Formats: sequence, structure tokens, C-alpha cells
Amino acid sequence: MINTLKIFNDLKQTMDPTAAEKIVDVITSVYEELQNSVIKVEFNELKEIVKDLAGQVSNLTKRMDELTQRVDTLTKRMDELTQRVDTLTKRMDELTQRVDTLTKRMDELTVNVSRLERKVEDLVGEMKGIKVTIQDMRQEIGGLSHTVGYRLEDEAMKSLPRLLKRDLFIETQGTLIRDYVEIGPKKYVELNIWGHGLRDGQPVEIIGEAKSQLKKRDVDKFLQTLKILEPIISKPIVPLLVTYQTSLDVRRYIQGKNIALYFSYQL
Repeated sequence: MINTLKIFNDLKQTMDPTAAEKIVDVITSVYEELQNSVIKVEFNELKEIVKDLAGQVSNLTKRMDELTQRVDTLTKRMDELTQRVDTLTKRMDELTQRVDTLTKRMDELTVNVSRLERKVEDLVGEMKGIKVTIQDMRQEIGGLSHTVGYRLEDEAMKSLPRLLKRDLFIETQGTLIRDYVEIGPKKYVELNIWGHGLRDGQPVEIIGEAKSQLKKRDVDKFLQTLKILEPIISKPIVPLLVTYQTSLDVRRYIQGKNIALYFSYQL
């Protein structure tokens, strides 16, 4: 603010007071106008600054709102992720329990398998012993079967000459034997009962088979043997079978093949 009184006193010393007063009034008026002009310009500038600040504040507020929304969205997604993690953790706990249970069952199964392996080993050892026993029994049964068969053959050889003479009018020449007939190089056929005889003065070959329990397959095998011998033995063959026991069907089958049949009780 200017000192108008000082200016007036200074001017009054050199000019008329009235003119000095006029000059002071002009200076005061110019100062006031100038002051008012400066204040208005500054105010307008201030308004622009405030307006700009308001715009910036508005933009900042908008960005803050957007950021708040994004934070809310992120918070929501974090909550969902937390729930999913909790669910996954729960499922992992359940899976861990199931794995523990499965591991326990596997351990139990391993123990049971080990026990089973030991039992199998024991059973294999027992089976080996049984196998040996069965083999021994088979050998004994086979030996017994041969013994029974040989005994039947021996009894038949003693009695057949009498029966053949009575039933078939055959005179036995010599003794009936048990032997092999060579049918080729290093090839032989075993005959249980074999001998020579005469029927109506004509030579014949007596060939027989002895079976403790005669079956149809035994008859067929005997017929096959006779078929093999026919080209080798030039004389007529008199076939006969001896047995302890056979079925009625086998008897009828034998009758149709023209084979003499004798039972042990006839010897």
C-alpha cells in the first residue's frame, strides 16, 4: 500500500498544494486500479488452478473407486481361492487317510502272502512225499497186477490142454508157454499163451491172452495182435481169452469175433 501523505508533502514543497493534491489523487486511483487488476488476474489463475485440481481430484477419486472395485474383486477371488485351497486340503487329508489305510492293507496282504508262500512250500513238500508214495503204490500195484496176471496164465496153461480137447477137439502138442514172436528187425509181440496143436490131424497155433478183468479194449487189442501175426504164422490160429471176470456185453462181443472164452473157475 502507498503512502499518499508523504507523496503530498513532497510535492507541496515544489508546487501548488492543490496541484499536489490532484497528483496524489491520480496516483492513488492508478494504484487502486492496478491493485484491483492484479488481484483479479491472480484470482482467475487461482480458479483455474482450483478447477484443475478439482479435475485431478475427480480423476483420482474415479481411479480410487476403480482400484477399490479391483481390490474387492481380488478379495473375492482370494476368498474363493481360500475356499478351494481349504477344499483341496480336506481332500488331501482324505486321500492321505485312504493311502494310509491302503498301505496298512498292503502290509497285511504282504504278511498273508508270506504265510501263503510258507504254506505252499509246506504243501509242495507234502506233495513230493505223496508223489513218492503214489509212485511206490503204482509200482506195487503194477507188480501185483503182473503177479495176478502171471498166476492166471500159469493156471490156464495147465488146464487149457484139457479144455481145448473137450471143447474144440484140439490135441495140444507139447507145453503151452509165455514168449515173444519176432515180427520184424528188433520188433516183437508178447504172447501170454502160445502153443501148437492138432485138430482133425491138421496143425494149428494156439494163441491166447489172460486178463484179470477183461474189457472190450482188451479184446480189440488182442484182435489187433492176431492181425499182425497172421502174415507171420502160416498155420490156422485158434484164439482164446482167459479172465477172472467180464461183463455180459464183452461176452457177446467176444462171441461175435469167434474167440474162445474161459473163466478162472473153469480151469
